[in-house]
Amino acid sequence: MTRRPLLIGNASGFYGDRSGALREMLTGGPLDVLTGDYLAELTMLILGRDRLKNPDLGYAKTFLRQLEEGLGLAHERGVRLVTNAGGLNPAGLADAVRALAAKVGVPVSVAHVEGDDLTAREDGALTANAYLGGAGITACLRAGADVVVTGRVTDAALVSGPAAWWFDWAPEDHDRLAGAVVAGHVLECGTQATGGNYSFFTGHDVRRPGFPLAEISGDGSAVITKHPGTGGVVSAGTVTAQLLYETQGVRYLGPDVTARLDTVRLTDDGPDRVRISGVRGEQPPSTLKVGVTRIGGWRNEVVFVLTGLDIEEKADLVRSQLAETLEGVADAAWTLARTDHENADTEETASALLRLVVRDPSPDRVGRALTAAAVELALGSYPGFHVTTPPGPAQPYGVFASTSAPATQVPHTAVLPDGTHVPIPAPPVAPTALSASPAFEARGSGGGAPEGVGGAAPAGSAAEPRETVRAPLGALAGARSGDKGGDANVGVWAESAPAWQWLRDTLTVDRFQALLPETRGLAVHRHELPNLRALNFTVTGILGDGVASGHRFDPQAKALGEWLRARHLDIPVHLLPPAQGPAPAPEGTGP
Repeated sequence: MTRRPLLIGNASGFYGDRSGALREMLTGGPLDVLTGDYLAELTMLILGRDRLKNPDLGYAKTFLRQLEEGLGLAHERGVRLVTNAGGLNPAGLADAVRALAAKVGVPVSVAHVEGDDLTAREDGALTANAYLGGAGITACLRAGADVVVTGRVTDAALVSGPAAWWFDWAPEDHDRLAGAVVAGHVLECGTQATGGNYSFFTGHDVRRPGFPLAEISGDGSAVITKHPGTGGVVSAGTVTAQLLYETQGVRYLGPDVTARLDTVRLTDDGPDRVRISGVRGEQPPSTLKVGVTRIGGWRNEVVFVLTGLDIEEKADLVRSQLAETLEGVADAAWTLARTDHENADTEETASALLRLVVRDPSPDRVGRALTAAAVELALGSYPGFHVTTPPGPAQPYGVFASTSAPATQVPHTAVLPDGTHVPIPAPPVAPTALSASPAFEARGSGGGAPEGVGGAAPAGSAAEPRETVRAPLGALAGARSGDKGGDANVGVWAESAPAWQWLRDTLTVDRFQALLPETRGLAVHRHELPNLRALNFTVTGILGDGVASGHRFDPQAKALGEWLRARHLDIPVHLLPPAQGPAPAPEGTGP
């Protein structure tokens, strides 16, 4: 019997997301399953520090507050709840949910998934957690759980697990599972799929985007949409942007299946409806990713405000005055942001910011010794001396690293509502190790574009010369970027076939590094996703030890793609939208 599509939504993209989203999703329209994603690399560090203070914690406390009202609503509407809010203590959160259910008088059965915590295996680690797949969630739902709490599963597993339960898929149903994984990847970051953080946001009302949902069919295809009347937009562009987010190549490796992103096809299915189809799956790798966090040391920060004339000289003076204090500090980084404008009509726009970030294994060298030295400059440094905020005490910072563990050695376990522990076997794996995909260092191939969608000019023919104009890349292309440990990824896409052909031929690794000079000297890998008219770049090591280390001004690389879009190069005039095409200028050489 063919079962109707699964209606599955998301009500959280991170720990701290919109608190009313659970109620909005439960009351906004029909659902079968509602998920919540609370975990990120930084979140694991935060929860690890919570657990140090109280071993009974280690989970996302905000989920419980949302459930005070949401649990009754979900029960009334027959909606199953699946969340990774269990973090480092899924059993503890499951018990807390049971206690809450008893308090509010809602009869629900609660199950949880455990086995991801490998901290004991990593010397000196604050946390170490394997990224589990969705099979444990599937087992809990098959046992009748109304609420399933997990620890560190892959974000997409919150969707693929319920889909496998709903349609009774087997571990060998790779294409179907891959389709659900891709849908889960679109939903996992909440409103990023409905117009949030979207390059072309000016064309839509995204003041309060609704949360996304997917209608997943038995063949693994899905329609991404949102509840009627909610804000934001679901379009091929918003879905493409999320598909490119925090990916590292053509193969999207997962513990249940490897999804081939180069097979994804998007089609419009009506207003605020985008269909995902054609996704092919392969066997998963034999190992699971393990995210490891450690306390890396202590950090501090001072931001000096430099106003008016002689900005560079003022910055040089402060650096020289603090040079002796900084001797022996493990890492001291100065950054001068020239936010000042000549002849400015406000003091703020006449000012630049000089940022000092220090890190050291000892809090003493970056604590009072530093802050006192900075404060003592107040009456004896550059004219107009002041700082944005008074310097504070040293703060601990974390570092993130990823390693791997054989899937057969990770005790993935479903703890059913009756307390039964069910071991989840590792699925059949690829006979050889899979990699994310080959790195295309120059132009790349990625298997070639579909007919009529791009590619180089035919051999023996010369491309017709076109008039170009100096313009930002973002006049033609969208982008979204993010972090993967110490690496960053930047996805770039075009909205038309001619623009894709130009983007594909123009945005090589060399051009990318010329446009973003901070990536020079780092390994940059380029991958093509022609069905999405997109390129994906991975920049190795640009984020140092990861977001928690405070290595960069933009520690999660969230705005790296928007910086790329703001960079100017020579673009053929005929490709630019009429409203965005600037007045023609002489053709330049460009980066």
